[in-house]
Amino acid sequence: YCPNDTGCPPQIKGRIEHFLTRRAMNIAAGPETVDTLYSAQLIKNVADLYDLSFEDLIALPRWKEKSVQNLLSSLEQSKQVPFERVLFGLGIRYVGETVAKKLAAAFKNIDALEQASYDALIEVDEIGDRIARSVLEYFDNIENKAMVERLRIAGLQLAIKEVEGLVTTEKLKGVSIVISGTFKHHSRDEYKELILANGGKNPGSVSGKTNYLLAGEGIGPSKLDKATKLGVILLSEEEFLQMIQD
Repeated sequence: YCPNDTGCPPQIKGRIEHFLTRRAMNIAAGPETVDTLYSAQLIKNVADLYDLSFEDLIALPRWKEKSVQNLLSSLEQSKQVPFERVLFGLGIRYVGETVAKKLAAAFKNIDALEQASYDALIEVDEIGDRIARSVLEYFDNIENKAMVERLRIAGLQLAIKEVEGLVTTEKLKGVSIVISGTFKHHSRDEYKELILANGGKNPGSVSGKTNYLLAGEGIGPSKLDKATKLGVILLSEEEFLQMIQD
């Protein structure tokens, strides 16, 4: 156990490893690589990853040109990873994947989140006292702020990409819509943004509080079954688009 939250090697490496995972930045490097880079004093936090050069890496023992290129191109590709996954990757305590999605949708960019008050944070669906305090504490830390600034300079996505021509309305205020299946006109993420932009909610699973199930091709049988049992209205893609255009 290490009480020093920021300074001890296992925790530093653990935070970097978390950032690299498939569900966060999806960078092709595991604990062994992190260990090598940390021991060579090339990385102390996640922002250092984006300063790595070909020269730095090729000088490492047993590193061949191919492994160097693989890591550098993987780091380059990670600059396209959406904001919610970057936020999850930062490893803010209690901010798992779902919470990161909710915070990204509510605040739209890292600056607004960084400046958010306690009251603004707990207004977000499913964000309670513990998470709000943890987010405030994270952005109160000058080292974290400096690191986020370096990630911005490196070119990471620190804001959500709005769907082209997205207009915010309150047409779906208080309406809960679950999405399942694949679609022709938009991706699932885009439909999620459209629901949120029109004031609706987009929970991950069907419950008694669900109003509609937006059903695409190959809809999950368990969701369909549950929706039918609960009397949830099924919406086609066209019906949903009509609903927000009216």
